[in-house]
Amino acid sequence: MTPSFRTLRQIAIASSLLFGLASQHATAADSGKITIMVGGITKLIYLPARLTEQLGYFKDEGLDVELLSQPAGVDAENELLAGAVQAVVGFYDHTIDLQTKGKDVKAIVVFGQVPGEVEMVSTKAADTVKSMADVKGKTLGVTGLGSSTSFLTQYLAGQHGIQSTEYTMLPVGADASFIAAIKQSRIDAGMTTEPTVSALLKSGDAKVLVDMRSVEGTKAALGGTYPASSLYVQAAWADSHKAEAAKLAHAFVRTMQFIHTHSAEEIAAKMPDDYQKDKPLYVSALKASLPMFTTDGKMPADGPTTVLKVLSAFNPSVKGKHIELAKTYTNEFVGAK
Repeated sequence: MTPSFRTLRQIAIASSLLFGLASQHATAADSGKITIMVGGITKLIYLPARLTEQLGYFKDEGLDVELLSQPAGVDAENELLAGAVQAVVGFYDHTIDLQTKGKDVKAIVVFGQVPGEVEMVSTKAADTVKSMADVKGKTLGVTGLGSSTSFLTQYLAGQHGIQSTEYTMLPVGADASFIAAIKQSRIDAGMTTEPTVSALLKSGDAKVLVDMRSVEGTKAALGGTYPASSLYVQAAWADSHKAEAAKLAHAFVRTMQFIHTHSAEEIAAKMPDDYQKDKPLYVSALKASLPMFTTDGKMPADGPTTVLKVLSAFNPSVKGKHIELAKTYTNEFVGAK
């Protein structure tokens, strides 16, 4: 075997290997898998994500969906912009914030017509903090600085003329880390969701200060509905994957209908056991959360303007900017099949 022939053969083998690897990569890329990043998958505000999977609705639509969890919504949106995931289950307000940064992202299914957030006050501080008018000089817990909870906290305090420089916001996350911050008196009050709310009420460590789990409570606090948990995608992806977007939306709309036609106990029975280590507590939290969900996945008519009002007050990226709200969401896919 001559050296030149051996060299040619080595090149041919290498080329074949490279072609094989490239083909595998292309197959994986074209497999149709849709990866969705959820901003804290065990939070009840994001219940539709796992419930849709548990009910088999993704498979019914012929979709291969992978759910990942990222506790901070800001990090989840970064994964979306980087192209690492195709969709995010997170707060709708990210779509407005991202528009000011030149990013075209839109909500294609709305799960929560209200935030589902609750401002809890530590029982130890309850005598001095009876409303958001009393937070001057206090330490308030939020999931993260620059998060939806931080803007809502600033807005609620601002309603009483209290500036953000007059209290401290401390990022404490959610779930166990939030509960620990209350128990250790690192925060006087803070904003969190179910099932953390019910856990704190059961233990007696905190009381409800502002309740945005219902339409009535949210309108009282914010002046209108406040669409929050939603499925959002890059507009370019929605435009180039209309069939997949419609199937995703249809799967989620079926879940929203399931939520509104079944009891909290029946819904809990469909969820994984590790989501409900204390089953009675989980069912109780679920009952308190059910009013927040939309029935059809559509954007509430007055919702976007309420969200913009809150963000414009305290989000430096949004304040004073012109926002085209029509580009931040679409009802096109929830009605498609």
